[in-house]
Amino acid sequence: MTNNGKRKEDSHVANGGLKVSPWSKAFNRNAVWEEKDEFLDVIYWIRQIIAIILGVVWGIAPLKGFLGIAIFCAINAGVLYLYFSSFQQIDEEEYGGLWELTKEGFMTSFALFLVRVFS
Repeated sequence: MTNNGKRKEDSHVANGGLKVSPWSKAFNRNAVWEEKDEFLDVIYWIRQIIAIILGVVWGIAPLKGFLGIAIFCAINAGVLYLYFSSFQQIDEEEYGGLWELTKEGFMTSFALFLVRVFS
């Protein structure tokens, strides 16, 4: 992926020494994440937003059953994979590997999706 040394050299603190918000970094391509937990929190909350949106869409559609769940899982995992591999271009091994990033907050978002679909 990218050279970790290069990314740390490019890091800087914005606003004259104030710490940059994780959400402002979340929407900047190739942002530098000093703390792993910040990036994992962003992954978690993006996944929850996707679950709410897809839950509402599936409830209106109405798309139910195995097909609805399978499409939700594919979209949820796929969007996040594209986000952290293509948009942010992070090194997955720094965060425990591809599987750890893929499952970060997945079960919570799946439960939220089910609540939105069936409510």
